[in-house]
Amino acid sequence: MKIFIDTADPEEIRKYHDLGIIDGVTTNPTLATKVGRPYKEIVQEILAMVDGPVSLEVLGTAYDDIMREAHGLAALHKNVVVKVPMIPDGIKAVSHLSKEGIKTNVTLVFSPTQALLAAKVGATYVSPFVGRVDDISADGMELIAEIREIFDNGGYETNILSASDRTPRHVALAAMYGADVATVKPENIGKMFRHPLTDIGLEQFIKDFMESGQEALV
Repeated sequence: MKIFIDTADPEEIRKYHDLGIIDGVTTNPTLATKVGRPYKEIVQEILAMVDGPVSLEVLGTAYDDIMREAHGLAALHKNVVVKVPMIPDGIKAVSHLSKEGIKTNVTLVFSPTQALLAAKVGATYVSPFVGRVDDISADGMELIAEIREIFDNGGYETNILSASDRTPRHVALAAMYGADVATVKPENIGKMFRHPLTDIGLEQFIKDFMESGQEALV
């Protein structure tokens, strides 16, 4: 499973990109407002840094507006994936954009049938928001599993992008249930590294060696 980082902060992206664990980026204007820099400047920096898919969101909800914005976003860089909302005009736009070879990410997906419609029109990615599904006392990971089964049965090549992951456990479950990608907040990527037994073990290893009186190898 690939890991995308969900942020508009170039410094956060660089921090984890330099570790070699980031395969792509999902971002939007809302996330950019938290950075305090011009959105266009931020996007250009991200595109120059990450050699992988970068999802950028359209703001329009009518077909003509979505198509105009999508063409403009796709022209920015070959790695741009156009985020389109799961609405009728959005699906219509994805149908045409797919035929043009423009990569798309259908967002705000909350049901298997929504995912199926996106796959039928050739979406590159479909983004079920698992955390928000959990928020209404449903099961976000069951949604991932149902979409996986539908896509496998139908032979759809659309990638399942697990979005709105709340915890590292969500990321692990997304991988177990067959998501192709999880997009993860920087703070949760940081938490994925940590476990108290790792800290205890490392401290003990170093303590044991120091007390042994042995000379280091290098």
